[in-house]
Amino acid sequence: MALTNFAGVVAVITGGASGIGLATARALHSRGAHIVLADINSSGLSQARDHISQHNSEAQGQILTITTDVTNESQVNELMLQTTTAFGRIDLVVTSAGIGRGGAIDTFSASDMQMMMNINFMGTYHCVQASLPIMRQQQSGHFVFLSSVAGKFGVPLLTAYCASKWAVRGFSSALRAELHETGIGITTVYPAWVDTPMIKQEENSLNRMDIVVMLTPDQVASDILQAVINDQRDLTLAPNPDIAFILQLYKDDPDKAEKLLGEAHTQRVHNSGEQRAIRGSQQ
Repeated sequence: MALTNFAGVVAVITGGASGIGLATARALHSRGAHIVLADINSSGLSQARDHISQHNSEAQGQILTITTDVTNESQVNELMLQTTTAFGRIDLVVTSAGIGRGGAIDTFSASDMQMMMNINFMGTYHCVQASLPIMRQQQSGHFVFLSSVAGKFGVPLLTAYCASKWAVRGFSSALRAELHETGIGITTVYPAWVDTPMIKQEENSLNRMDIVVMLTPDQVASDILQAVINDQRDLTLAPNPDIAFILQLYKDDPDKAEKLLGEAHTQRVHNSGEQRAIRGSQQ
């Protein structure tokens, strides 16, 4: 059953200290939801709570913050336990905790790959495992999983990120079928580049890519809430014309899409090498 009114809804949001998680929490709180913010960043959580409270001081929903490492199963279990202890139920879980790092696969360490999978995918899995029994008992609930357009096509220099986001996509598709007619819904979100701290933090590792940011966290949050209301399975947000083109091409001709992406990457590498050579000759 779709959540058509967020007043009184209990929502758990991972990655809630910043970015899409914070924007979604703010939007939900303004509509009367009780918010449980989870993040590994304790000080960021306190700031996020104050920010949400000040944004809509007349909102009726409560705000609970719980420091949580989503890669830690016991911490996620404790997050959901504290939520049910405080509110008696869990209606919505938004898994927006995530990291994004780029780089050539030759230099991308196994530990970096494992960290990416642990946060972006296993963090989602842990949230489902910990909250699903409660939703089954209620016979209602909704999950929002943050994937990426990188979970729909392969992006050179983002092999690990793509792997983790494709994992979220496959997991959500299989789980959606498994939960058919249980009253529990799943919306998987596939945004293009969003103006979040992750983009700024990883600017150096992504500087060989043509990144054009055309989405804000508030835009994504607004679309997420509408998708939940509509019980929408797939929310793809790609205002970038080039990304929209590749997404469509991947549907129509995946081999051609991969070839075009490879050609574009090879050309960028070639141009980058030429620029370095020019700078070297001028010194």
